[in-house]
Amino acid sequence: MLPRSGSRPQLDLSGAAIHGNLEDRNPTILLPNQSDDISHLALDIGGSLIKLVYFSRHAEHSSEDKRKLSTKRRLGMLNGGRRSYPVLGGRLHFVKFETGKLNECLDFISSKQLHRGGVDSPSWRSGAQPDNIVIKATGGGAFKYADLFKERLGVSLEKEDEMDCLVAGANFLLKSIRHEAFTHMDGQKEYVQIDQNDLFPFLLVNVGSGVSIIKVDGHGKFQRVSGTNVGGGTYWGLGRLMTKCKSFDELLELSQRGDNSTIDMLVGDIYGGLDYSKIGLSASTIASSFGKTISDDKELSDYRPEDISLSLLRMISYNIGQISYLNALRYGLKRIFFGGFFIRGHAYTMDTISFAVNFWSKGEAKAMFLRHEGFLGALGAFMSYEKHGLDDLRIHHLVERFPMGAPYVGGKIHGPPLGDLNEKASTSTLDHGNLNGFISWMEKFVQKGTQITAPVPVGFPVTTGMGGFERPTAKGDILRSDASAALNVGVLHLVPTLDVFPLLEDPKMYEPNTIDLDLNEYKYWFKILSDHLPDLVDKAVASEGGTDDAKRRGDAFAHAFSAHLARLMEEPAAYGKFGLANLLELREECLREFQFVDAYVSIKQRENEASLAVLPDLLMELDSMNEEARLLALIEGVLAANIFDWGSRACIDDFDMFKKRMLADKKGQPYKRALLFVDNSGADVVLGMIPLARELLRNGTEVVLVANSLPALNDVTANELPGIVAEAAKHCGILRKAAEAGGLIFDAMAGIQDDLKDEPVSVPLMVVENGCGSPCIDFRQVSSELAAAAKDADLLILEGMGRSLHTNLNARFKCDTLKLAMVKNQRLAEKLFNGNIYDCICKFEPVHLT
Repeated sequence: MLPRSGSRPQLDLSGAAIHGNLEDRNPTILLPNQSDDISHLALDIGGSLIKLVYFSRHAEHSSEDKRKLSTKRRLGMLNGGRRSYPVLGGRLHFVKFETGKLNECLDFISSKQLHRGGVDSPSWRSGAQPDNIVIKATGGGAFKYADLFKERLGVSLEKEDEMDCLVAGANFLLKSIRHEAFTHMDGQKEYVQIDQNDLFPFLLVNVGSGVSIIKVDGHGKFQRVSGTNVGGGTYWGLGRLMTKCKSFDELLELSQRGDNSTIDMLVGDIYGGLDYSKIGLSASTIASSFGKTISDDKELSDYRPEDISLSLLRMISYNIGQISYLNALRYGLKRIFFGGFFIRGHAYTMDTISFAVNFWSKGEAKAMFLRHEGFLGALGAFMSYEKHGLDDLRIHHLVERFPMGAPYVGGKIHGPPLGDLNEKASTSTLDHGNLNGFISWMEKFVQKGTQITAPVPVGFPVTTGMGGFERPTAKGDILRSDASAALNVGVLHLVPTLDVFPLLEDPKMYEPNTIDLDLNEYKYWFKILSDHLPDLVDKAVASEGGTDDAKRRGDAFAHAFSAHLARLMEEPAAYGKFGLANLLELREECLREFQFVDAYVSIKQRENEASLAVLPDLLMELDSMNEEARLLALIEGVLAANIFDWGSRACIDDFDMFKKRMLADKKGQPYKRALLFVDNSGADVVLGMIPLARELLRNGTEVVLVANSLPALNDVTANELPGIVAEAAKHCGILRKAAEAGGLIFDAMAGIQDDLKDEPVSVPLMVVENGCGSPCIDFRQVSSELAAAAKDADLLILEGMGRSLHTNLNARFKCDTLKLAMVKNQRLAEKLFNGNIYDCICKFEPVHLT
């Protein structure tokens, strides 16, 4: 295990989650429980590149009001000594600089005050000058440049072993991030879910300036078994000498337009254009890299830089792939993970390495790549601070998000944007706290939008070498690299408050999305979302008072979300395995990124008030019915209120089965606790779900209303729901007594008339947040509050399209489940049920049948 240094206070990383697309070289990570004086920076200073991992706070902190404390106490969450964390806390960011531009790196650190805890830290705000600042660093530059860091920043670099850091970073990522590893063949990316029980052993190939090949047998158990001095530094060094390129990315971009057949000697050149079929070599196989230049009577200037760059790239990539496979063969390993900044998410490089491994292993070994390749050492150095809680981290603590790289964190403007990492800090740092700086950067983004939406091009079809491996046609002319593409910058959020929902029947087999998005589905839903975008922008701007500032942010949001959609249209796998639920969540995250906290706030308030005004009459009408008629009216009411329009028919109608369980069986054993997942504000929750909850309470069932942690469209949130319940309770003794028992109402409600002579109830009505801010829900990541509430639940009611149709229609649970939804989309109705718009589902799944 990594040695833990006592030179800095404890680093607590007890939760993690990526906020970035799944092909990123530098997604970012969230650390919610961090002391103010913790070091916020670690470095990996290599011969070619400097990699930084730094922490930034997130200003959102959930308040522990009386209601939440009461709920947690009732759910037993305050008895085990477990610390309560906010849903969002902090993030780990990943940044790189060329080592030759070290001063730019130092300017960047200084401008953001990363060595002093960041511009939001108490020491920075107070103007205090901490003494003896120690920063963790690895790589040869940690020794070479230690004096310069001391002179410029007043910090000491504490050196960490390079191999220790490399392996620790890789193990953490493979253990903790759901879509960290992927394969890349023939231009196609496929994400690989790693079985934690079958992770070790594996081969880790770190391709930096040189190449290290490491056999990893477990956490802290590894050995460097091989390596080569021909690596990224070789490619860059020779490339600079031969092409005059000024940066690594420029050299890679040249390779996109190259044709190596003008430089490399191919098998066909030797055998008159024919294959050497006897030994399985096609005419396009590279017989000798740069071999044609021997016989050509040409000078260096006579060769195209593009062809030189491509030939160099192939020569080095093929050899790295072959050497890696031979080592895997030596130790009997089938999985090889490649990382390091030579790869940097470049599709052409990954395909070349993958082909080499596949070719030499005859398909038995698999080359896999890491989304955070290049940052393994820096991440390992960051983890090497005093005990940080990473041992307790689980995959459900990490949340994937998809920012545009806007430099807005925790209510203040921070710069530079992650997409502009190669710009000098002195010119790219924004005015902290000045929103105009944020918008100015977004205007710059809009101007560059056509470039950053281009996919990673995979090169023109040319002869490539081994076995006639042909490249697909390029889809774009701009190399999408981490030096310029804001869309490629991700954020990894660590959220310790998230848990796996304990009532999932089989968490390993659970898939939230009902429909996988193929290209046709993408086109359809992208059109739906694009057509809806102007109306959403209008609502978002109106929610902020229609100010000029809100209008500018609204325009920026529209451009940013459109860029996301265009990016996904070009490469659907860019953000990993993406379903409709992920697409809807992406929209909500993008809104929040541009500071639109709740675009539907005024609409929700208006609809809640209108619905509460008619609630007393509805309750009186329901109370006049017999039990069977009332239950039918309640279920119909939930479905009708979900859209203000009763549907034409039921696609799935299990009402009779549910009625039997509720009425015929309840005398023997009524439900103990029901979790009701509510959907929209207004009539949906007030006239639909609250009356249904009231009926369950009347029968002696504890009821937990589950709502969003953050706003999404017009969905009601957990913060809004207690106020709605309190208003509803003014007209109903059942609701009032249950709300008082559940801690939703703490006053005696003096002055409230109680004309209804309801029987007293002792069962509570509670509200918990679900841990997300999306119209859908992924039960692999729910709030710890919801997970605690589920432990005694024997009935789930999932209501609305997002939670019971777009997601979880096919999900199976360990208790009785009722799924209610009205289908508000014709295409979805046809695809799922061969039905029509406004058809309904009432799907009851008793536990004994699942």
